[in-house]
Amino acid sequence: MQTRKLRNLEVSSIGMGCMGFSHGYGQIPTEAESIRLMQKAYNEYGCTLFDTAEVYAAFENEILVGKAIKPFRDKIILSTKYMPKALPGQDIPEGKLSRKGLRMAVEGSLKRLQTDYIDLYYEHRVPIESNVEEMALWMGELIEEGKIRAWGQSEPTLEQARKAHAVTPLSAIQNEYSIMHRTSEKEIFDFCEKNNVGFVAYSPMAGGFLSGKYNKNTEYKGDDVRRVITRFAPENVEKNQPLLDLLNNFASAKNATPAQISLAWMLHKKDFIVPIPGMRKDERMAENFGASNVVLPDDEFNKIEEELAKITIYGDRKDSDIQKLGTIVTVAKS
Repeated sequence: MQTRKLRNLEVSSIGMGCMGFSHGYGQIPTEAESIRLMQKAYNEYGCTLFDTAEVYAAFENEILVGKAIKPFRDKIILSTKYMPKALPGQDIPEGKLSRKGLRMAVEGSLKRLQTDYIDLYYEHRVPIESNVEEMALWMGELIEEGKIRAWGQSEPTLEQARKAHAVTPLSAIQNEYSIMHRTSEKEIFDFCEKNNVGFVAYSPMAGGFLSGKYNKNTEYKGDDVRRVITRFAPENVEKNQPLLDLLNNFASAKNATPAQISLAWMLHKKDFIVPIPGMRKDERMAENFGASNVVLPDDEFNKIEEELAKITIYGDRKDSDIQKLGTIVTVAKS
């Protein structure tokens, strides 16, 4: 596995998003199976970036990840996220979005993850009304104390990122990014490039859409976010077929899969991008981590870009839609 840098943190070029082991995409594996898969990601594929958050399954995902990575904790980069909105048991007079609230959250994460430091600690969405300079200052204090090594923001505005970075330098921005969701290319990529800030792409497979394994008749149950993500609406699945056709054409020519072409395209795009796909089966790990060996020469990459410019994408993934499930807490953004 090749490596990349999130400012000063060296990580595998493809990391592992761990949320799906606990909720969000329907039926989850057993605890034993989840731990086996996470350990396999490190032991067999050289994955050194594992991502979780306190909000995932209301703390349970952090507990699970802590158990899984314990044998190699000091050899990986562990990232988790602070939710500015209070979760069960976190109501305090000062409010969660305070120095005390942040410290309460980080201490809880440290305990659940069975570690005495967090490598990369994100603010999990940045409320518009919040004082980002204060948050950056408090994160700087945690870095000085050794509780965290670096910090980042998830889905900040450009102005929020600039203000925060000026107080305590960001190591990463974690946004949704895939070949069918490219809004970060407009301003955030330029900010990252100029300021030596890494970019961690969550949902790089667009919730699995880019695998080509779903169709308009696929049913999603329980807390599967695809029930409310509009790109999975039957009519949009049909309308987005040209994108899958493009990926399939390149996949056939490269003896790869559409998912691998999607990830290879992303890795070629910028050298500071690190995707963190979710993987809950052995074959998905082989496929996704194998994408690091799929090389797109400049001419092939440019051809994909030319064809993408002709394709209209229908539907998206909004926090406000996901919150309609009633099972996932977030600072909803439009």
